Amino acid sequence: MTEKESLELITSMINKAKNKVSETGTLYLFWGWLILICCIVEFSAIHFFNYANGYYIWFSTWLFLIYQFFFLNKKKKERKVKTYTDEINIFVWIVFFICLSLVIFIGIRFQKPEMIYPLILVMYGMPTFLSGIILKFKSLVIGGVCCWILSIFSVFITGGYQSLFLAAAVIAAWIIPGYLLRKNFTKEKANGV
Repeated sequence: MTEKESLELITSMINKAKNKVSETGTLYLFWGWLILICCIVEFSAIHFFNYANGYYIWFSTWLFLIYQFFFLNKKKKERKVKTYTDEINIFVWIVFFICLSLVIFIGIRFQKPEMIYPLILVMYGMPTFLSGIILKFKSLVIGGVCCWILSIFSVFITGGYQSLFLAAAVIAAWIIPGYLLRKNFTKEKANGV
């Protein structure tokens, strides 16, 4: 091993061991705003326009999921170092997506639509809370807890108002933390960290 290779290895190990928030908040903001818009459109379609199929808006999330795949692949190519935090967090969100898909499928299959939103809120809390623990970012932990509290209250709400609970959850769990993460990332970048 040459001196240069040794130095690169040491630098790589130091970067992997650093406990900094390398998260930019972009995906939290992206998904937070997307889900918030879907909630508002669905609620408005049902309550203001008497359109019972307002849930169709949720099919747009599949297009954005495809976009996210390409976005993450581009970011992966640009990234110099992948930390253990990054790796663990990716798997947390993969597990979330799989479990969320299963919850929605099971709720639809057994024709229990009133269960879907409370269970989605439970699911939203899990990766948000874990990401907050992994990144040591209190705002995400609080956002995850807010999702769980809202899931409890949403069980007692009917008539299409559960989507408003989901809207509140994404504001608390993804939008606010997303802006805070972006602010921290910008500050770290300005300080050369």
